[in-house]
Amino acid sequence: MVLIALIGLSLFLLYQAWQTDYPNKPPQLQASSSNTTLDANGVPVSAAAAGATDIAPGSAGPTQQRVQVQTDRMVVDIALAGGEVRRVELSDFIADKKHPEQKLDLLDDRDGQIFTFQSGLAGTEKPLTSGQSSFTSPQAEYKLADGADTLDVPLEFADAAGYTVRKVFHFKRGSYEIGLTQTLANHSGSPLQAAAFLRYQRTPPPTQAGPGFLHTAAGFFGIGVCVQKEKSDDCAYKKKAFKDLDKEAYEVKQTGGWIALVQHYFVTAIIPPQDQGADLSGKKVSGGALYQAQYLGDLTPVADGAEHSYDAKLYIGPISQGNTLEGVAHKFELVEDYGILAPVAKPLFWVLSHYHTLTGNWGWSIILLTLTVKALFFKLSEAQYRSTAKMKRFSPRIKELRERFGDDRERLNKAMMELYKKEGFNPLAGCWPLLVQMPVFFALYWVLNQSVELRQAPFVLWMQDLSGPDPYYVLPVLYGISMWVQQRLSGQSATMDPTQAKMMNIMPIFLTGLFLFFPVGLVLYWLVSNMTNILQQWVIARRLEAADLKKAEGSKK
Repeated sequence: MVLIALIGLSLFLLYQAWQTDYPNKPPQLQASSSNTTLDANGVPVSAAAAGATDIAPGSAGPTQQRVQVQTDRMVVDIALAGGEVRRVELSDFIADKKHPEQKLDLLDDRDGQIFTFQSGLAGTEKPLTSGQSSFTSPQAEYKLADGADTLDVPLEFADAAGYTVRKVFHFKRGSYEIGLTQTLANHSGSPLQAAAFLRYQRTPPPTQAGPGFLHTAAGFFGIGVCVQKEKSDDCAYKKKAFKDLDKEAYEVKQTGGWIALVQHYFVTAIIPPQDQGADLSGKKVSGGALYQAQYLGDLTPVADGAEHSYDAKLYIGPISQGNTLEGVAHKFELVEDYGILAPVAKPLFWVLSHYHTLTGNWGWSIILLTLTVKALFFKLSEAQYRSTAKMKRFSPRIKELRERFGDDRERLNKAMMELYKKEGFNPLAGCWPLLVQMPVFFALYWVLNQSVELRQAPFVLWMQDLSGPDPYYVLPVLYGISMWVQQRLSGQSATMDPTQAKMMNIMPIFLTGLFLFFPVGLVLYWLVSNMTNILQQWVIARRLEAADLKKAEGSKK
């Protein structure tokens, strides 16, 4: 059994090494930041055809390629071709620990990947703006001024048919929200009808190579929709993974709500006006090369000589805890998806965050949280350890029964049940505390794996990412040792069937191999929990021995 466990672990390590060296690559579009854009139907077209060619620095004419916007939270590139948001760099997050100077590009169109935001106005027969529409801007660069709370970035497109479309992006200090106002001014000589459309488009996310089991738990990739409930102002959160959109498109028509593209730690969302009709959809476009999340509003008539504005809001940022998401839109906090464990996970994070306020370190906060959980379950643990201590005392008598009845399982079990009944204890009582703690374990797993606050959070020494595995496997090995010590201290294997005892002896090896790929924060939780268990077991065992000794001395007298 040990050999099988070691062979299985070796094969798994080889598989992870292969995944790291040869990751699966998503299909790539022939795209770059300088020569590709997408039209209103999501079809790639050349930047030259869209009128987006390079010009001299500092100019802001109609052929300028991009406008750059900088706030305290993000750097945004807006292409004048179509007025598309082609790149959003989050200033508070780095891409990875190896390149701390490189910020995270949540939206980007480089290196064969496309993740962009498009907006425009759709008419009854054709789009009034598209990826080929050449917008102009008064400036080539915008920066949120010191002391200012808002920044507006205007773009304008004049069509030969006699109408103009103005886009104004509204940025706020300390916020990942972006407001968008599109205004249609009709001077075409006849009435127009127009509806606003906003959409994100992206290539399939790259496969997460390593770290072990976490590459599948790196979360949900797909769309999330706030679907209006019938005869209610409330909404329900619906998810559709990208793999589901491969089979069938998703669409819902309602009033208000929102639609988002959700990924591990981050979300990009479209929040339309909550009192207007909204057609929210997710599907594949461009021959299956892109996933799309789109909002389409109601058609609105605009008379000749009149103008009409269409408002919406975007969120492009982290899935943060607390009140950050609750203020974005109704029920937007539901993208913090802990599933059925949310009633346990959210209080755990609340306690964890308060400890972080005290310590300033998420690792020490996890240790304090572990001690808190152990304190809450102390009585259950005490019952468990008393049961195992009693079982250990009766191990010679149980061994005698096994030798007496040999392979006669029926008589052996009957004799053991009589012994348990006579001595007044339940051998299964020690399992309940562990079972009760399992929801806490799984909930903490999702807290550590899904909370962006713990993303790349350092602890001490070599442990500089609590959300990733231990690079030197020190904590998993220490965990295995602590589990072995705990088993020996409890003496459970002495009372078990020989086959069960062998399995119990293998468990520290198996779980050590499993925990090699778990987040440092989770292994830290279990290591501290085991060390606390060992201390509790030792204290309770000493108390029971002292009680037995006192009882024996009393009987002699």
